[in-house]
Amino acid sequence: MSLWLRRLGADVFGLGLVPQTHPNLHSLLSIQYADEFFVDLREKVRTQQVLAAVSPDVVFHLAAQSLVREGYREPIRTIETNVLGTANLLESIRTSGTSVRVIVVVTTDKVYESRSFDVPFTESDRLGGADPYSSSKAAAEILADSYYRSYLAQNGVSLATARSGNVIGGGDWARHRLIPDAIRAWQLGRTLLVRNPDSVRPWQHVLEPLCGYLLLAEKIWLEPEFSGAYNFGPNSSAAASVEFVISKASQAFDNAHFTVETQTENRHEAAWLMLESSKAREVLGVSPRWSLGEAIERTMSWYKKLFNNCAAQQLCESDISGYLSGVN
Repeated sequence: MSLWLRRLGADVFGLGLVPQTHPNLHSLLSIQYADEFFVDLREKVRTQQVLAAVSPDVVFHLAAQSLVREGYREPIRTIETNVLGTANLLESIRTSGTSVRVIVVVTTDKVYESRSFDVPFTESDRLGGADPYSSSKAAAEILADSYYRSYLAQNGVSLATARSGNVIGGGDWARHRLIPDAIRAWQLGRTLLVRNPDSVRPWQHVLEPLCGYLLLAEKIWLEPEFSGAYNFGPNSSAAASVEFVISKASQAFDNAHFTVETQTENRHEAAWLMLESSKAREVLGVSPRWSLGEAIERTMSWYKKLFNNCAAQQLCESDISGYLSGVN
């Protein structure tokens, strides 16, 4: 997102934690930020100080504790980060007298209350969450909507929330995510343990929702009445299981092996999850450009080229250029 914004000529300011993984994309990229601040959003005063100092025009809020398993292990930190952190950010915007005109709050496809039938979720479906991560993100959605209706709209600030499907792409080293776990295992010549191989998810390349976020910000800048919630995901026919994705990914590596985990934790995860993204198509003109096969191929190629000493920034720029030009 930072690279893409720089390409568009934006002055980019960053606010977030010190990178949590080694390696990490932040350290590998040589982005010239206007300024960056390593601040925990749970720190209300410091967050307010940064917002007042920067006085941005557009805010993309992607900071989060974003892992389901981590949410089970540390529920309070997850809730504080995802709910209180969002509240601190919105309150800072409300009270700092900044020039903010647009806020895009990114949540997740897991904000919806689980149900027993396999129909894609629409933006009007009931919010919920059976695990700490999902419920914290659903709460962030409700909080953002309440701030918009109570304070921001009357002050000329547009706000939208974005609910995206499962994202893959180069530069992710988070634990307990399918592709990063696979990369780590296969680089070390180990067998990947796959949990929930039959679970179906709305997989997409990271550039798909990023394109949506940028167009969404532009739309509500020009037409504030289009503020609200938006789903970003692949076409419903593109739903795929965990086993399908990892089988495709394994074709990119020699001696890439995986096995299904037999001992699973007794924790809730929906077996089937898909988003209906017709609103984004109709309002923003957004539709998937890369098939799942192309997304997997590009993702695995990114990591392989990085391991062969290609620069991460060059790889990201190449993906963005390819995406914008429609090159597979």
